[in-house]
Amino acid sequence: MIATDDLHAPQGESPAFDLSAYLTQQAVLVEAALDRSLPLTYPEKIYEAMRYSLLAGGKRLRPILCLASCTLMGGSVEMAMPTACALEMIHTMSLIHDDLPAMDNDDYRRGKPTNHKVYGEDIAILAGDGLLSYAFEFIATQTQNVPAERVLQVIARLGRAVGAAGLVGGQVVDLESEGKPDISLETLNFIHTHKTGALLEACVVCGGVLAGSSESDLQRLSRYAENIGLAFQIVDDILDITATAEELGKTAGKDLQAQKATFPSLWGLEESRRQAQQLIDAAKAELEPFGERAIPLSAIADFIISRTN
Repeated sequence: MIATDDLHAPQGESPAFDLSAYLTQQAVLVEAALDRSLPLTYPEKIYEAMRYSLLAGGKRLRPILCLASCTLMGGSVEMAMPTACALEMIHTMSLIHDDLPAMDNDDYRRGKPTNHKVYGEDIAILAGDGLLSYAFEFIATQTQNVPAERVLQVIARLGRAVGAAGLVGGQVVDLESEGKPDISLETLNFIHTHKTGALLEACVVCGGVLAGSSESDLQRLSRYAENIGLAFQIVDDILDITATAEELGKTAGKDLQAQKATFPSLWGLEESRRQAQQLIDAAKAELEPFGERAIPLSAIADFIISRTN
């Protein structure tokens, strides 16, 4: 395993910062922590189903954002790791439930059969429920060397981000909007700032909360996260049109098939790319007061717009 002290080294090397190495290094830590977080026990079937999706790979972008913002604000990887793992548990829950026949009805996720295709719809629903509840337990019981009021604030922020005021609310409006040809930009923005953006924002801001950031710094982190969250979704919409199923690791063209309003359907591909770049530029501008310490978060913003899956 890579020593956590090594994670701070690239931050001082602005011209030669290697984002690929940084992401790989952080993902190794997150992957090991996730594996430890959820041991197999009785009843094995539910734990197997939870682990199947939690350990199915992926970029681990959400936990890495939490670790990066915590270290940026003077905290440590160790103090943020339980929250980082919990964020991935919550994200995994949303994917399991999103793939169900009652929602997006998808057969593949991260290049593997979706949870309900392997374990059945009943177990898939329960696996998502198990991951969601365990995420909050994990933060509460595993976070070390952080004042209790900060941990409580993180739990409250995550509860809001994943509930009807966040992810769930965005998903409801998304489902209601399917097949409607006249969805407005305002509605589309609501869907994605809640369905995708709320959890991404929580990832970044919770790292700052754990480190004891000032309110003004938390607001900067929040604006950074809002911008990258919307850019992330615009790029997702573009990739659904332009990428293959092999590249995506999931079914391509699902948005068109489901008659979903997307940013390219409103703007076209070129304008969508331009809007995404504007959001990334605005996100990076929020990091300028932090100087070279913010290089990882700035590089992740660039990665979001250049990704191919």
